Amino acid sequence: MELRHLRYFCAVADWNGFNRAARALHTSQSSISAQIRDLEREIGVKLLNRTQSQVTLTSAGERFLEESRKVVAAADRAVDIAQRTARGEIGSLTIGFLIWGTGAFFPGIIRGFRQLHPAVQLSVMEMLSRAQPEALLNGSIDIGFTRPLEPPYDAQLRSELLYTDPVVAVLPADHRLAGGPLRLHDLANERFVVCDRNIAPTFFDKITSLCAQSGFSPNIVQTSNLVSSVLTLVEAGEGVTLLPSGLQHRRFSDLSFCPLIDPGCGIDLVMAWSPNREGETHKSFLDFIRSKKKIILSSLKIG
Repeated sequence: MELRHLRYFCAVADWNGFNRAARALHTSQSSISAQIRDLEREIGVKLLNRTQSQVTLTSAGERFLEESRKVVAAADRAVDIAQRTARGEIGSLTIGFLIWGTGAFFPGIIRGFRQLHPAVQLSVMEMLSRAQPEALLNGSIDIGFTRPLEPPYDAQLRSELLYTDPVVAVLPADHRLAGGPLRLHDLANERFVVCDRNIAPTFFDKITSLCAQSGFSPNIVQTSNLVSSVLTLVEAGEGVTLLPSGLQHRRFSDLSFCPLIDPGCGIDLVMAWSPNREGETHKSFLDFIRSKKKIILSSLKIG
């Protein structure tokens, strides 16, 4: 028994005869009649009562029709799922994101992808940049928004630059330097409050490198595991800090975000994924992000 036998049988029942069923299926009446006879012969049951004027279902045929419809519907659904999966329209994805690199655009991007691909089961996880490479390799996440990959992960994973986020100085709103563009050297005598290097090693090293290029080593008086705590300490007057400009989308009435005019004051954000786990749903999400790059840059006021 093949699927076509069930399709032909359902068609004969739906169209109340061989002629109309043949027209609906774009085949000949003799072909359908032969297929139904083969089906009855194979299962050893008469399914149709045939007369010169009409074709009706036997009692066995009525029950067989119910089950045949289920089989045909299941087969059609399986084909649809396979085709949609191949197009990246169905599946599941877990996205890791770095909140202080993506906060301005991430909610809108996730919402837009869900609307375009409602059949994709999308999960999001806030995750530190240092944790994302291993999570990508072990499958805990499928795609990560993170800082540039370092050895050995840069050889094991794929990544693509999304944008370079300008680094800004964050000062208390009543600070003497608040409000205007600054050079890093203007902060040489300030106390710094920063995220702990164990939490954000790439950005910590970026801060110290930028300061060294400007001829000083930052006087770090406090560190914190949370960006929110760093900002609270700056608001309290405990020091100043450097952060990606993407955080400016949040409103802090007691803080001043000051652009830096020194060259090279930016930090990259990349999309990263494992080539060993790259499927059509991954490609669909990555292509969606690429198509929205101008919107992302606009939300961050970059470019």
